[in-house]
This record gives sequence, C-alpha cells and structure tokens, in this order.
Amino acid sequence: MKILLVNPPNSGRSIPEERYGIDSIKKIFRGEPLALEVLAGNLPEFAVRIVDLKAAPDSLAAEVAEFRPDLVGITGVTCEANTVLRLAGEIKESCGATVAVGGIHASNDPEFFNRPGIDYVTVGLGKASFRELAVNLAEGRQACAIDGIGATSPGRPLTYTPRKFSADDLIDSRPPAYELVSRYRPTYYLESLKLDMGFVVTAFGCPFNCSFCCISGLTGGRYLTHSTEAVLRDIRLLGEIPVVRLLDANTFGDPQHAERLAEAIIAAGIKKQFLADVRSDTVVKYPDLMRKWKAAGLRAVIIGFEEISDEGLKKMNKANQAAVNTESIKILHEIGITIIGDFIVDPDYSEDDFSRLADYLRETKVDLPMITVMTPLPGTRLHQERREQIIIDDLDYYTLTNAVVPTRLPEKKFYELYAALLREGHTGAKL
Repeated sequence: MKILLVNPPNSGRSIPEERYGIDSIKKIFRGEPLALEVLAGNLPEFAVRIVDLKAAPDSLAAEVAEFRPDLVGITGVTCEANTVLRLAGEIKESCGATVAVGGIHASNDPEFFNRPGIDYVTVGLGKASFRELAVNLAEGRQACAIDGIGATSPGRPLTYTPRKFSADDLIDSRPPAYELVSRYRPTYYLESLKLDMGFVVTAFGCPFNCSFCCISGLTGGRYLTHSTEAVLRDIRLLGEIPVVRLLDANTFGDPQHAERLAEAIIAAGIKKQFLADVRSDTVVKYPDLMRKWKAAGLRAVIIGFEEISDEGLKKMNKANQAAVNTESIKILHEIGITIIGDFIVDPDYSEDDFSRLADYLRETKVDLPMITVMTPLPGTRLHQERREQIIIDDLDYYTLTNAVVPTRLPEKKFYELYAALLREGHTGAKL
C-alpha cells in the first residue's frame, strides 16, 4: 500500500492587512513537518512519501498523479482547516484514495472534519493509531474499532472511542523519517540566525489547563516523555544541522527527565545549540537545571508569559504569577539564555493596557517578544466561554493575529497599537 502524507500550504488571512493595510507578523521560518515525519517513521513496511506544500505550494497535483497513493494523511492547525478540506476534496476526486485528517485542529474539533471527501479523523497523537489504520486498510478491514480514530458519517455525529494515551503511543523504537523531507531541507532555515534548523521532540502534552491552549487535546491532558536514548538518536539523525528546536509544548515539564537529558547530551559530546519551551515557574524553581542546559547548548527558551498582571493570568486559568514571570527573566539574563517571550493581547485591551505591556517589555528587556491576539480556538475552554461573542467564524482568520471577537477600541486603532508593539519588540531583536 502507498501512503502520502501532506503538510498544507501556508494558510490564513489577515484583517489588519485586508482592511487597513497594516502588515501583520511575517513568517520568517519554514520548519519541517515533524508530525508527519513521526507518522512515517512508524510505517516501515509501506511505501510512504511526504509532500510539504509550505515548501512547494503547487506540487500536490503532480505528486498525487505520479504516486497514486492508496491512503493520504493530512495534518493541519486551525487556520489551515478550510485548506485541509479543499485538499481532501481534490485528492479524493483525482485518485479516489482513502483520506484521513489529523493534527491539532482535528484533535480539538474533530466534528469539523466529519464531511464528504474525508474518510477518517485521527484524534490526538497518531503515531500508533494511524499505523493501526494503515494496517487495517492494507488487510481489507475497516478501522471503526481503533481507539482515537473516527470514521466519518456526514449528516450524523462523528463517533469514536477516545484513546487513553500512554508511553506506548510514542513508540520510541521508531525514529522520525527525516529522510523523507531531504528535498525540502534547504528551505528549513532560521533567517534571524542565518542557520539551518532541525526539529526533535522530547515530550508530548502538558499537565496544565490554560483556557486558551489547545495542546491538551493531543494527549488527553497527559504529559508523556521520550526516552533519553531515543532523543539522542533523533538529534544525531539530524546530522550536521547546527540548531535543534525541541518541538515540545513544555520541554521541562518533568524536571528530572530534563536533567537526565541535559547530562546525556553533555556526556555524548553533542555540540549543537538548542531552543526549548519552558514555563517561567520552572525557571524560578530550578535555576540549576537551566544552568545545566546552558552547558548542554541551550541558546534560547520560549516562555509563555501571556499576561503581565495576576488578574490577567487568572482570567486565562494560567497557574502562575506575574512576579514569577519577572523573576524568571532576571534569572535567564544572568545565565545568558536568550528569552523569546510569548504575550497575548486581549481584544478587550484599552490604550492603557497596550502602554503597560510596552513599558513592561522595555523594562524587562525580553529579547524577542512574540505577541499574539487572544483567540478562542475551537475545542478550548476559552471558545466555550466566549462562543456568544465570536463575530468571525471563518477559520482562515484564526491565525492568532486577528480579533475574532469585538475589540473595545475602534478596530483600526486596536490593530495600529498591536502593530506598533510588534515593530518595537522586533526592532534590533537577535537570538
């Protein structure tokens, strides 16, 4: 059986650009589709290809015509969901392949894909369940009994048995199939560093329950870690690529696991630079862990500060405090680790709120602020809380840079202040 895995093209639309001619955040880096590489790695007995439409946007038709796949898997985030529907329809019409959709949006809003042109929806981590689907189809069996896989039934509710995720779903013995994207590798480039970058995963999921976050849908709220040996193997498989992005929601979610991994990297003599996600309270509680990771090659951390007040953090159900955020910045500056700080502006922001955030960023000297607009993504608690306020249902606009609920300020003024924050935060920023 032949399997084609598809990474959709860059999708999403911009209100500030379309309505007011204001530039939104520009995509400066195209990363490899690690989720598809992970799936492919667990399908060794099948003929598998990956087509990355972010790197080669117009290549799908030719790939399908030449390869003639039996099964096609498409991944996608929320702002790509409409594009995934379109691609599925085109594939179904052109070759009649069985089409399965997975990824973060399918995991949080699986009913969205219960439509013609799609045969199966993969909910949550798919490394094990997608393989089960492929094996069943190759042997002529249906896949309705696979936990985490829903067979579509347009016109009726999608039904499936939720998968109870465990370390068994990680299948440490099977590495990502990095070789399947070798033709695209030259495009996976971090412009700000003038360096090639590769992706490795050390953990999946997050034990916290922030109201705006969609990560918990991948593992049902579990936090699962790959073995140290598997992570070291995957780092080595990237060869001479100098920078490794640890593509986890929370690399340091298990501090003991993180410490063992840092020690193993040092002992193995691996000389690479790492970018990783960490919570600010982890930095404050375990500063020695940060120092050990600095010795292992940690160059920068991505921290979801989100808000600058305790009140704002509480509204997001963010189990943290503003003082802890500020203390973590001080610690990381002392250690010499670059800080990429995620902040969220609420559509309810006033001019004073924008000013306070701008002052905070100047005072704390976060190296590279990444500022998004609070977006109630389908499947999250925030979406349930704000459903009646939503004025834009078109998922093309769910890029985290558009206000899909009404703004307190006149809309144009909101986007002007947002754009000004972005410009100031990125001026002279270096990693």
